[in-house]
Amino acid sequence: MTSPATPAYRRLSVEERRGQLLDAALGLFAHRTPEDVSLDDVAEAAGVSRPLVYRYFPGGKQQLYEAALRSSADTLNRCFAEPLAGPPTERLGRVLDRYLAFVDEYDAGFSALLRGGSVVETPQTTAIVDEVRRAGAEQILLHLGVERPGLRLGMLVRTWIAAVEAASLIWLGEGKRPPAPELRDWMVDHLVALLTATAAGDEETMEVVRRLLAQETSGGPVADLARRLLPVVGEAAHLL
Repeated sequence: MTSPATPAYRRLSVEERRGQLLDAALGLFAHRTPEDVSLDDVAEAAGVSRPLVYRYFPGGKQQLYEAALRSSADTLNRCFAEPLAGPPTERLGRVLDRYLAFVDEYDAGFSALLRGGSVVETPQTTAIVDEVRRAGAEQILLHLGVERPGLRLGMLVRTWIAAVEAASLIWLGEGKRPPAPELRDWMVDHLVALLTATAAGDEETMEVVRRLLAQETSGGPVADLARRLLPVVGEAAHLL
């Protein structure tokens, strides 16, 4: 009787091995804060020895964390990439779906990343986080059709990015309630409301709002928000 063949051993390339270790680290950082993850934990999760982890990341845990953070940042940056086609609020909804899926998957790591104060926080990690924020703001401005925003419009977009981060952290703290689609819709409404309020006193933002409205549909998020606000606007009219 012939015994089963043993699978041939294949040595991983440098990039494959680095990728394996990063995947193991990301899996751990997804559910535990950086302080609670050791190199031994990463080695065990990857099925390798601790010295092997050091061979690929001689800077130890700090270098491994920064590499994992860079990998996460690249993924987050891709979340914001969306073709410039269709109603803007629907594009934004798809961006937020991907963003919230990332937050959901890497909950503890996401919280540690944005809350700061970690023992592994350095100027390099802070720069990576700031890069994600800038990239997100640039993508939102791209969908607004603005390359170099004025003071108010630029401040509006940065304010909204900060609000999305804060809402995501609160969402995690509240046991991921409300459901992600409900949170997404609220975030879209939030941006529309900020744009509308700012347009009342800023001509650049008013032009942006006019362009966006021309691309929206009667059954889309903007029309739905307007219908829900009509009773409130009617009540406010009595004060005039």
